[in-house]
Amino acid sequence: MKVKICGLSTPEDVSTTIEAGADLIGFVFFPKSPRNISLEQASSLSSLVPSNVEKVVLVVNPEDFFLEKIITAVDPDMIQLHGREKVSRVSEIRDLFNLPIMKAVGIRDRNDLGTLNEYSQVADQLLVDAKPIDPNSLPGGNGIAFDWKLISEFDWELPWMLAGGLNSGNVATAVKLTNAKQVDVSSGVEKSPGIKDHKEIRKFITAAKANDNGSESD
Repeated sequence: MKVKICGLSTPEDVSTTIEAGADLIGFVFFPKSPRNISLEQASSLSSLVPSNVEKVVLVVNPEDFFLEKIITAVDPDMIQLHGREKVSRVSEIRDLFNLPIMKAVGIRDRNDLGTLNEYSQVADQLLVDAKPIDPNSLPGGNGIAFDWKLISEFDWELPWMLAGGLNSGNVATAVKLTNAKQVDVSSGVEKSPGIKDHKEIRKFITAAKANDNGSESD
């Protein structure tokens, strides 16, 4: 089981997350998000992350010049595209920056499952999140879940990560229903939007890892 804690913004967030056993750490670069950080913050925080923990940069419909600045500041292991990037744009970014791409795909009903197959052709991983009810709301980090049974029998072509409304109280159920081998949380371990609760970070990682069966994600 791999666990990603996303939207970290302080040195204490990073140290707590690492000590608790997270496998991936996410930094958000989206001005509308309460978890958005500056390039300067990101550079400082990324220096605290050991090589055995993957650094993921979350961006939304990014321009190339912005991605270049982020990559220079963070030296990430992966780019998470969490906007409305088309399949062709995902492929373009992957080729241009030569970094693994995790594409977030919003799910609300069975009609959205086909989108997973489309992005499987161009991404390295998928992040399966709840589709926002309000199209004007944030693309992620809204603390809402989708019906996990929708993907319980999905035929995955790529490694994938489950997100959307997860917390320490429901992650075990989510893993059981979906057979997820990777989970991601942001708002589910916060005191308020953008402010991490270090106790909840520890509880979430412990709860998720308790479902670890030692298998690789697939």
